[in-house]
This record gives sequence, C-alpha cells and structure tokens, in this order.
Amino acid sequence: MKNQSNFLAYIFLFLTVTFWAGNFVVGKFASLYEVPPFSLNFYRWFFAWLILAPFTLPEIIKKKDYIIDNYKLFIVLGVTSITIFNSIVYYSLNFTQVISGVLMISTIPVMIMFFSSIFKIEKTNIFQIIGVILSFLGVIIIITKANFEILKNLNFNKGDITMVIAMLSWALYSTLLKRQKYEISQLSLLQVVMSFGLVFLIPIYFIEYQLGFRITLDKPFYLILSYVVLLPGLASFILWIKGISLIGANRSGVFLHLMPILSAIMA
Repeated sequence: MKNQSNFLAYIFLFLTVTFWAGNFVVGKFASLYEVPPFSLNFYRWFFAWLILAPFTLPEIIKKKDYIIDNYKLFIVLGVTSITIFNSIVYYSLNFTQVISGVLMISTIPVMIMFFSSIFKIEKTNIFQIIGVILSFLGVIIIITKANFEILKNLNFNKGDITMVIAMLSWALYSTLLKRQKYEISQLSLLQVVMSFGLVFLIPIYFIEYQLGFRITLDKPFYLILSYVVLLPGLASFILWIKGISLIGANRSGVFLHLMPILSAIMA
C-alpha cells in the first residue's frame, strides 16, 4: 500500500512540475505581450475560484467554524502561495530569463528543509540533504551539458532578486501545508487558500490598474489565461497538495529540480 501511495505521489508531483515549468514559459510569453503580471495572477485565481466554487462552497459553509478557528494559518497559506509567489514569478519574468528563474526555483527544496527544521514539522536527515545537493548539481550539469561557461553568461538582474522572494514564499507555503491534518477536503482547502490569497491580491490588482497597466483582451491573452488557470493553477495546486499529503514536503520538494530540465525542453 505504501509503495502504491509513493507511486501515485510521484505521478502527481511530476505532472505538477511539468505544468509549472510550462507556467514559466507562458509567463515569459505574457511579459513579451505586455500582460501586467499582477493582473494576470488576479484573473488566474479569480477564474480558478469561480470554477471550484460550485464543488466546494457547500463544504466550506458547513466547516466555517473550523476555517474561522484556523484563519491565521489559512491567511499565511493564501498570501504566500496565491498573493506573493505567482505574482512575483510573473513580475520577475519581465526582467529575467526563463532558465535563470527555474534554476533559482529549483533551490526551493533546500529552503523547505530549512523551514521544516525551524518549525519542527519534518525531520531532515543527511541522506535527504545529500540527495538534494546531488539532484541540484545534476540539473546544472544537464542544463549546461557540463559546460559551466554557460552559467557565467547568465545575466542576473532585479528579476532574479525578486525571484528570491518567490522562492522563500513557496518554501514557507509548502512547509506549513504539512503542519497539520485538515478537516476539509483537498479541493475545499485549495478554495479556502485561494479565497484568502485573493483578498490580499485584489488591492494590488487595483493599484496596478490605476498605474495604467491594462490587459488587452485578445487571443494571446485568452490562451495565456486558459493555460495558467487550468494547469499550473488548478491542476498543479491540487496535485501538489496531494503529493505533500502522501510523502511530505521534503521529498516532494525534490521534484522541483525537474523544472529547469522541463522548461529548457519547452523553451
């Protein structure tokens, strides 16, 4: 039974990072079409919220007392994953290369282990640490084809600096996600997290709008929005929650090392 659970987790997590790798490529495409990053993230989660609402609101209403009792945790989960992470990723891709972004994201497993240790959520052993280091080095070798001069030619800019904020935010979210057993289904959990995240994202969206950054409603935008809502939005978040619930945050985080390889293939 445990082997079967592990296998399912690996499938879920592989699909997750595949969709997220595509999110970086599509996010860069969006920046080239001058799609405002915070507006894109707002519409991504607004439509995802609408899609899930008919399936989750009855349970959420029924469990409202539980949600209210744990609102502080849900606020942190919503802000770190919905408000900050995706907004900053889209913003950073206006300035940085896809490969630079995903290479930085692939260091998140180290941060997850760090936060897990601080909050005493999961124990980290030497084999996990060695595994993370080796897998990260393996990613570097595959991407560069063992030609490390390529790394010297990567230009790091303010997009890379802001991407660090996204990395820390996602690592904290993934760590806290495993902090307790939830008394609501995984779909409803995602809906609650989205709800709290959107509350803090709405004012940022209006600030961007007032600054003159407007979305052009055309075919490229509709294609971009469809992808980010359905795959890296809904599908990936649901699968990530399932993966962490099965094998924990530390082991799940290792799958993020696949993102640079998958992004390089897609790009």
